Amino acid sequence: MLRPLLIALALLLPAAVKAQDTPQGAAILIADQVFIESDRTLVAQGNVEAFQDGTRLQAKSVRYNQTDGSLIIQGPITLTDNGETLIFADAGQLDADMRNGILTGARMILNQQLQLAAAQVDLVEGRYSQLSKVSVTSCKVCDDGSAPLWQIRAKRVIHDQLEDQLYFDEAQFRILNVPVFYVPRLRLPGPDLERATGFLVPSSRTTSQLGTGLKIPYFIKLGDHRDLTLTPYISSVTRTLEFRYRQAFRQGRISFNGAYTRDDQQPGKRRGYLFGSGSFDLARDFKLTFNIETTTDRAYLNEYGYFVEDRLESQITASRARRDEFIRASFYNFESLRADDINDNLPTVVLDGEYERRIFPQAIGGELRLRLQAHAHRRNSDRDTDGPDADLVTDGRDVARLHGQADWRRRFTYSSGLVADLQTGISFNFFDITQDASYAQNHSDIVPTAALALRYPMLRREAAGATQLLEPVAQIGWTRGRRLDVPNDESTQVEFDEGNLLSLSRFPRPDRRERGTVAAVGLNWSRINPQGWDSHISLGQVFRSDSDPDFSVTTGLGGVSSNILFAAQIVTPNGLSLSGRSLFDRKFNFAKAELRGNWGFSRGSLAGSYVWLDEDAAEDRDEAVSEILLAGRYEINANWEVKADWRFNVADDRAATAGLGISYNNECVDVDLSVARSYSSSTAVEPTTSLGFNVGLRGFSATSGNQKYSRSCQR
Repeated sequence: MLRPLLIALALLLPAAVKAQDTPQGAAILIADQVFIESDRTLVAQGNVEAFQDGTRLQAKSVRYNQTDGSLIIQGPITLTDNGETLIFADAGQLDADMRNGILTGARMILNQQLQLAAAQVDLVEGRYSQLSKVSVTSCKVCDDGSAPLWQIRAKRVIHDQLEDQLYFDEAQFRILNVPVFYVPRLRLPGPDLERATGFLVPSSRTTSQLGTGLKIPYFIKLGDHRDLTLTPYISSVTRTLEFRYRQAFRQGRISFNGAYTRDDQQPGKRRGYLFGSGSFDLARDFKLTFNIETTTDRAYLNEYGYFVEDRLESQITASRARRDEFIRASFYNFESLRADDINDNLPTVVLDGEYERRIFPQAIGGELRLRLQAHAHRRNSDRDTDGPDADLVTDGRDVARLHGQADWRRRFTYSSGLVADLQTGISFNFFDITQDASYAQNHSDIVPTAALALRYPMLRREAAGATQLLEPVAQIGWTRGRRLDVPNDESTQVEFDEGNLLSLSRFPRPDRRERGTVAAVGLNWSRINPQGWDSHISLGQVFRSDSDPDFSVTTGLGGVSSNILFAAQIVTPNGLSLSGRSLFDRKFNFAKAELRGNWGFSRGSLAGSYVWLDEDAAEDRDEAVSEILLAGRYEINANWEVKADWRFNVADDRAATAGLGISYNNECVDVDLSVARSYSSSTAVEPTTSLGFNVGLRGFSATSGNQKYSRSCQR
């Protein structure tokens, strides 16, 4: 047991004594037996190990010629480079620093994934490995002689370790040893390479409108911090060039995606889109973000599968968020893709800014909140009356608004457990309305407010460890004055939920506020179990001295008493989560209802939702909305996975969208097949069916995935 150690010490000692004469990174040799022959050849036999500059060599025997420094090695040989690259060989000859030489019957493993088997490997300057008569694969190779799932046969392969590139000569791609195609020259990235110019994995897409097409992306490295990807998309119907540009800066990054198209859908027209985004860190903790979305026509994005929403939003925002301060300034440009919308009559250009600060005055206690908000929106139309669309909205109306608010809030907690929240404040509004003959140009008001909310939380601990919390809440609030006679352009969509039950105003924007005396009552109950059974229930209702006509029917806030708000949630230990919310009156007529669920289990997940919205002309909804959405994934086994989604319009008794995908993944290949159907009723977008097919080979480039798969060899 001590002999290998003594031999190692004997070899190290002269190197330490003559450190000045020994070159940097001298080799260390350990073996069971070491002796010197008459021709000054050092022979090491039995469990031989040699170390030099991170390279480790294991072999049966090594013959070291001290005259020329060459090594003659008998296998089996194992060569490890910095703990990653492995080379197995039958025999070899190397120079003293093991950077140059020849290995026969060799097999190279890169990043513990990509295997290169060759008749001979020539090592050059520790950077290049030239392999002759090569078979390359990342699939498991069994000893029974069966062919791997895929392999690349080549006359020669050169591995550049510095650039992490593989160069193939006369390459032939095979599936189960059946030749598929031949390439005279081929370059592929090594398994550790993150970015390099070259082709990426191609993909196929088939749709009912565009036919079958092939996408072949080409990645261009423009430097360490920017790149460009060009993707020709060619089918019998379209000639499209997609692109993506990315660049990283010291303080931020930008990304642009787009496409240019000439197709048979709109002959003779240039079609395309451009999406861009970016973010930058500015001085004094400010952050700048921007987003650009534009297209040539309303149907293009949906036809080509680039975008599924019905509105484009471009914006640039500068903001700063601190513990007690928030500042934001934004510019927006909106564009509707709906067939019936006229963009010139919509507020497409919007300016929005706000400043909010919290102060904690020691003299009176509590918290003082100061807020200033400026807003303006503009329509492109110059009409000051309603046009032929008869939507009761002035076509060219432009609005500018300035809002300021100061609120003082303080909480009192009494020994009995009663919690009181006191709030009082004052706000002002100034409106400037132009290009609307129905309204005066200027409006202003000053509005004081006050509110008192009471809570009485009651806690109960069960013997099994669960905790129950019952909390009745009540609030009475007052807002002075009558609402200004201004158009409602901002607060058109009102949501009544448990989050704003105790709010002084449930309108989403400050251009409108609830007025008069308003009271709210509610009850919250929670049960939290350490075993994972959690339940939450909330009930609430709002009462007011006078009804508010600006609340539509389905908001649940119309009349002197609102609909009853009900919200519940349950979470189980087995991964099931259900949540629901609804608004209903005393006769249990529902204005809105929503149910969502998610179940995550060991081999997949299932999610679903149901939404019911009654018809409401004020919210531009002529018919009731009743939709079911289901989505799920299931792992059939370690390699196969299936996904599906389905959206069904119950009110119209028809499906809206449907999709199905199946994927196969193992240690060497990724295969994805998907089919999707969109049953659109828009006159701008026709119903479409699309089919996608992608195949990726693992082992090339660092982005090929780090999930490990293993297969066994069975006879």
